[in-house]
Amino acid sequence: MKKFDKERLLLGVAGPVIALVVAVALTSVVLLASGKSPFEPYSIMFQQATYSDIQVLIINQASLYYIAALAVAIGFRMNLFNIGVDGQYQLAAMMAAIVGAHVALPAALQVPLLILTAVCTGAFWAGIAGVLKVTRGVSEVVATIMLNAIATSVIAYLWLPDVFGVKLGNNNTTGEMHKSGWVPGFDMGESGEIYGLVILAAVLGIGYWVVLNRTRFGFDLRASGASESAAAASGVDPKRMVLTAMLVSGAIAGLAGLPILLGDTHTYSLNFPTGIGFLGIGIALLGRNSPVGIAFAALLWAWLDKASPELDFHGYDKEIAVIMQGLIVIAVVVSYESVREWGLRRQQRRVGAELAAGHALATDNTQKEVAGR
Repeated sequence: MKKFDKERLLLGVAGPVIALVVAVALTSVVLLASGKSPFEPYSIMFQQATYSDIQVLIINQASLYYIAALAVAIGFRMNLFNIGVDGQYQLAAMMAAIVGAHVALPAALQVPLLILTAVCTGAFWAGIAGVLKVTRGVSEVVATIMLNAIATSVIAYLWLPDVFGVKLGNNNTTGEMHKSGWVPGFDMGESGEIYGLVILAAVLGIGYWVVLNRTRFGFDLRASGASESAAAASGVDPKRMVLTAMLVSGAIAGLAGLPILLGDTHTYSLNFPTGIGFLGIGIALLGRNSPVGIAFAALLWAWLDKASPELDFHGYDKEIAVIMQGLIVIAVVVSYESVREWGLRRQQRRVGAELAAGHALATDNTQKEVAGR
């Protein structure tokens, strides 16, 4: 491996490691300040991860986080902050649930139809922010935040009994989907069932890497994110790339709720998980927008979620995991900036040393030529 590749790998690993160490250290300080052991909670949560039923829960939850984080990462690679993933995936899941409850096709057609519905809904909702940015210069952050609020209102409207809503006690639902739209999972016996669409998350991760690193579109996307003016000079239309990136990000976001929708709940209700889009931001940051890094970050986040409830039975607050997640996000931003500056200084020193060596060699050659005359 070349020296440059080793340094780039070191810089890529240093940020997440520093962030995790800092988050654990600060969480331990919080525990000490509250008069609790700074070590026992971690031991309890690590022990939970050894149980097969918890492992199934972690994998299932991580699949949702992974897809949401990929959607955020697409925007990040274009220097776009798609903070609207939460609204995009919730609205997409609801539309897929409505279609699944009112359309009955053979499974070979029903499942692709539901996936296409979710993709189109997510892309449409994110595309609104993309159009506003390229036509009116509206910040995608502001637009997607507002669209999250609008999505919540649209969902509340669609839940009305005279629209598509079905009341089950105090719960608002879209009604149970036809079984042809259910995606069977992987039976793990007494441990439970792994969502069948975990495979979709893996396929999206592979596709994300291939598109970004092996296609012209991926090159244009990364080039536009690195320098919009330089990309424009090479013939890339920056406005088209912004709109395309938002559409792709929204399309992937639309898939984030499908593993649990098609594999477990089979309806969209008040109990459907929320906040996954916001968690995807922290996961994408921790994973440095890399499909492998995001996978590890998603598993870490899911472990904190699923192992922390056990803390209640040992005199600890399960919110410790929430504190750690928040600290990880803060530590990620700080550590990445520190590592970036450290990398720039190393690069500057290396370039300076190479220039000095080249100057010394040129001077020596000149002196030899003069002496030869």
